Amino acid sequence: MIDGTEALLLIVIPTVAGLIFALSQYFKIAEIELEQKDERQRLVIGKEGGNEDSFSKLVELNKQIKEGAEAFLQEEYTVCSIFIFCFAILVFVLTSRHGDEWDFTIGGVTALCYVCGAVVSMICGYIGMMIAVFSNARTTLSAAEGWSQGFNTAFRAGIVAGFFLVSFGVLMFYTLIQLINLQYPFSSEPSVSTPSTTTKLFECITGFGLGASTIALFGRVGGGIYTKAADVGADLAGKVIQGLPEDDARNPATIADNVGDNVGDVAGMSADLFGSLAEATCAALVVSITSVELLSAGWGAILYPLILSASGIIVSALTALIALYIQRVDKENDIDLVLKVQLAVSALLMIVVCYIISVSCLPDTFILGEGNNTKTVNSQGAFFCVISGVIAGCLIGFITEYYTSHSYGPVQEVAESCKTGAATNIIFGLSLGYKSAIVPVIILAFCIYESFSLAGMYGVALAALGMLATLPTSLAIDVYGPVCDNAGGIAEMAGYPAEVREKTDALDSAGNTTAAIGKGFAIGSA
Repeated sequence: MIDGTEALLLIVIPTVAGLIFALSQYFKIAEIELEQKDERQRLVIGKEGGNEDSFSKLVELNKQIKEGAEAFLQEEYTVCSIFIFCFAILVFVLTSRHGDEWDFTIGGVTALCYVCGAVVSMICGYIGMMIAVFSNARTTLSAAEGWSQGFNTAFRAGIVAGFFLVSFGVLMFYTLIQLINLQYPFSSEPSVSTPSTTTKLFECITGFGLGASTIALFGRVGGGIYTKAADVGADLAGKVIQGLPEDDARNPATIADNVGDNVGDVAGMSADLFGSLAEATCAALVVSITSVELLSAGWGAILYPLILSASGIIVSALTALIALYIQRVDKENDIDLVLKVQLAVSALLMIVVCYIISVSCLPDTFILGEGNNTKTVNSQGAFFCVISGVIAGCLIGFITEYYTSHSYGPVQEVAESCKTGAATNIIFGLSLGYKSAIVPVIILAFCIYESFSLAGMYGVALAALGMLATLPTSLAIDVYGPVCDNAGGIAEMAGYPAEVREKTDALDSAGNTTAAIGKGFAIGSA
């Protein structure tokens, strides 16, 4: 069995490695200069339609999008901070009351965890948003060199956002547990310890998940409304009223549209997925302390959910290297294939790693629950709960891609329906949307049933963690989308050569699909 020291190493080493990996990819992106002409810029000038003005426009557009993104986050996080302060007071009051007594220490610690969860989520959203804005114009320049360079730049932006969020989030979660452990010591000897201290420890930590969910609400709903309002507003002002093409530089609303892509699909999605990860982890931890066997096994068994998430960082890093250095994107058709391989390989590797972790961390058999409401579980059953989530998440990702990718029939049929007018397009699109939800709902229902049968509510929480086990990969694929979308818009507005715009449009088309895949993971894991 894994002891406390080994658990620490299995959590801290992968998370620190994930942060280093994210930082290394950031430096790779930063090698692409915007302020000074490099070979990429000279390459564009040499192409038909290329000119010096395009570079100055690109830099200016990138600056405007960055200013818009920062302005939005400043306003949103100001409102979030006020809400967090007020709601933290409510959490403090409500959690301080236990029966007929008041325990303000518990209330204070829970409120602190709530604030920490919210702040960590805000930091992750801000970093994700800024790296997307930092990379969009650089993706436009890289596309001038070739398919592989353009894809790698956008995908690296996704890697930075995804790996930072999971690594930083898991590391902060573990650090917070150890800090609270100083106030409410954990003991692996239930027969001699005071059970209430262990219970208080993990009940207080649930505030972390609540804080993350609070920011998910603002980021996903508030950011999503802004995104669609900006998108529709830009289309109405430009296409409908003025008859301008998509992303025309004469339409100032295109800046808000490009900011909106980052707001909804980067900051919002990051907060949503982080909230799901924090909630599922908190749920698994709270249920796990009802087992005497897990408590007796020590930190390794109790922190099994965090070790799973940490191991997913290493798996996702190995998978990302395939896209960056092994499987090159040399033509448009390669893009979808590379992204599919990312989902499939990360899932397969995670299944192997999950088995090793399950048999190493968990006792052969343990009982969950109290009194007459108990469930006997074994390590193999816990493993099957996790892999059911891994497989379900992968399947939902592939199904989402089928219904949203231009490479398959559904999207092509929707495009065909546009020829007969807006009415048939709306009817066909809505019908296809309803149809696309049928198989994912069945998969989720089966996953929940199978997990609950094997390990009760602990199994359901593990299945959710399994779905998010390869979150760095899922989020990298998701963030790739809005970066490419921005790159295509910048190429159009800056007047880049048609050859460059063709590449950015193709990358953007695949990016729309990846954004939908990210939404599928978020909905499924929730």
